[in-house]
Amino acid sequence: MSRNGKCPFDPPPELYAHQEQGPLAKVRIWDGSRPWLVTRYADQRALLADRRVSADVARPGYPSPAPIPKGGSAISFILMDDPEHARLRRMVTAPFAIRRVEAMRPAVQKIVDDLIDDMLAGPKPVDLVEAFALPVPSLVICALLGVPYTDHDFFQANSRTIIKRDARPEDRQAALASLVGYLDQLVDTKITEPGDDLLSRLAARVESGELSRTDAAQMGVLLLIAGHETTANMVALGTLALLEHPDQLARLREADDPALVSSAVEELLRYLHITHNGRRRVALEDIELDGQVIRAGDGIVFPNDIGNRDPEAFPDPDTLDIGRDARHHVAFGFGVHQCLGQSLARMELQVVYGTLYRRIPTLALAAPLEEIPFKHDGSVYGVHELPVTW
Repeated sequence: MSRNGKCPFDPPPELYAHQEQGPLAKVRIWDGSRPWLVTRYADQRALLADRRVSADVARPGYPSPAPIPKGGSAISFILMDDPEHARLRRMVTAPFAIRRVEAMRPAVQKIVDDLIDDMLAGPKPVDLVEAFALPVPSLVICALLGVPYTDHDFFQANSRTIIKRDARPEDRQAALASLVGYLDQLVDTKITEPGDDLLSRLAARVESGELSRTDAAQMGVLLLIAGHETTANMVALGTLALLEHPDQLARLREADDPALVSSAVEELLRYLHITHNGRRRVALEDIELDGQVIRAGDGIVFPNDIGNRDPEAFPDPDTLDIGRDARHHVAFGFGVHQCLGQSLARMELQVVYGTLYRRIPTLALAAPLEEIPFKHDGSVYGVHELPVTW
C-alpha cells in the first residue's frame, strides 16, 4: 500500500480505511495469496502474544513480504518458533540487558559528540544520513559484536540489498551469503583470538558444541543488520519529522529534562514506525476474532504503523506530541519476538535526540521536503539522504 506523498510520515491511507471498517480484512499480497490484515492496536498485541500463531517463515501459509531464496532465509531466530527461537535468543540477550546498555551510554555519547564535531568542522550542507545517522549505530553495533568498523561499506551495502523490497531473490540471496560468509570468518577468528565482544561469546559456544558455526554466523548477520539499519533510519527520519514540527523540536531542544528526551524517543517511535512491512505470522490453529475465524494455515499481517495510530490506544494519534506517554507502542513488536535490541535502540536515540539539536541549534533542511528521497522501496522506512545545514 502506497503512502500519501504529501503526508510522508503517515501510514498509507488504505490502512486508515481498513482500521475504520473493522479489525480484520483479507488482502492480496505479491504472490496472490490472501492473508488477514489486523489493523487495531489491541488485536495486534493479543495475536502477537498468542501461541497459536507462528513466526516460522517455512510454514505453509506464511505471508512472506518477498520471494524466499532457495535454501531458505539466513536471518536466524527472528523467523523461528520456540523452543529453538528461545534457545538461540537466550545466547545473545545478556549484552542487551538494560544495565549493560546503560553502561555503554558514555561511549555512545562520545561517538555522537565526535561525529557532530566532524560535521561542524566540515563543509555544509551535509548529508545527515552519511555523516551522522548511519555511522552512529554502525559504530555502536560493531563495538558490541566485535566487527571491524573499517568493513562498514561492505556490510552496509549488503544490508541495503537484503532489505530492499524489489531486490531480485538471487541478489538478496547473494547478499545474505556474503554476510554469512563474512561473519563465519569472523567467528573462526574469534575462536582462536577471542575478545570482549558478543561474537567471541558465540565462538565459545561453537567450541563447546552448543552452537553450530552456521547458526553463529546467521545470528551475527541478524544482529549486525538490525543493529544499524533500524536505528540509522530512526535518527534521520526522526530528525526530519522534528524539523517539520518546529514547535516540538524547540520543546525538545530547550528542555533540560532527560524524561522529556525519553518521552520524545517513544513518541517518535510510535509516530514514525519505520518497520513498515508489518510483522508476519501464520495461524497454527483456528482463532476467532470479532466474530470471524482465522483458520489454521492462514497468513496474518500486522501493520504496526497503523496500530500505533489507533485512536483507541493513542488519542489524537496523527499529532506528534513529544510529551505524550507513548511507551506502550508496538514499534518493537510484542510477545516473545519483541525486539531484542530495544533497550540499545532507545539509549542510542536518547543520546542522539538529546544532543544533536542542542549542539546545532540552527539545524535546518537544505532542500525542500518534496525533494527528500524517502525509502518507499525498503522494508525499513526512512530517507536515502537528508541534506541539512546550519
